[in-house]
Amino acid sequence: MSHSDYLERRGQIEAYFDRTAADAWARLTSDAPVGRVRASVRAGRDRMRGTLLSWLPTDLRGRRVLDAGCGTGALAVEAARRGAEVLAIDLSPTLVDLARERQPRFDGGGCIDFRSGDMLDPALGQFDHVIGMDSLIHYEPADAVAVLADLAERTRHSVLFTFAPSNPALQMMKAVGKLFPRGNRSPAIVPVAEHRLHRLIGSHPRLLAWDQRRTERVFSGFYTSQALELVRP
Repeated sequence: MSHSDYLERRGQIEAYFDRTAADAWARLTSDAPVGRVRASVRAGRDRMRGTLLSWLPTDLRGRRVLDAGCGTGALAVEAARRGAEVLAIDLSPTLVDLARERQPRFDGGGCIDFRSGDMLDPALGQFDHVIGMDSLIHYEPADAVAVLADLAERTRHSVLFTFAPSNPALQMMKAVGKLFPRGNRSPAIVPVAEHRLHRLIGSHPRLLAWDQRRTERVFSGFYTSQALELVRP
C-alpha cells in the first residue's frame, strides 16, 4: 500500500464523516425516527454489530480491545460492558465527541478511551482483539489487506472486520449513488469478491500466521456488509 494513497483516502473519509455527514450519522446511530432507507441501514448495522460481538468472548475482563473506526461508540460500549479495556478511535473528532457524550457508566470493570486519530498509529500499543466494522470498505482491497496486516502485527488473538461483498445489488446501489452530486455522497464503497479477498489475505506475507475462520453476510435493504474473522492459532 502506498502511504500517500492511504493518507489521501483517509483524508477524504475524515472530511466526509466529520463535516458533511456528522449530523446524519448522529441521527442514524440514535433512537430518533428515520426514513425507510436509513432504517434499513440502521437495522443492518445493528445486526452486523451483534455478529462481531458474538465472535468475542462473553467475558472480556483483562482483555484490551481496539475499536478501529468507532463512530459514535455503540460497539465499544458493548465490549466495555463485558469488562474490556477498549480503545475506540475514529478519524472524525465530531463523532468521537458525540461518543463521549453518549458513554454510559460501567459496573463490570470495563472502560473506554475514546480518541480521534489514525487506527494504524503504533503508539496505540498492543491489543487482544481488533474490530473494524465498516471502517475498511472505502479502501481498495489490496490497501485494506495491508491495513489488516498492520493491525494484526499488534494483535494477540483475533482481528474481526467487515468488507463490502461484490454482488449485483451493491453494484446497483453504487450506480444509483453516482446520480447524486459529489458533495452529497460519501467516499465510494469498494466492493470486493469474497474469493479474491480470501486469496489476498492468504498470500500476504505478514498474515501467513493467521487463519481465516467465520464469515457472515448481512443484507438489510440499503445495507450490505460481510464480516470475516482472522484468528492467530
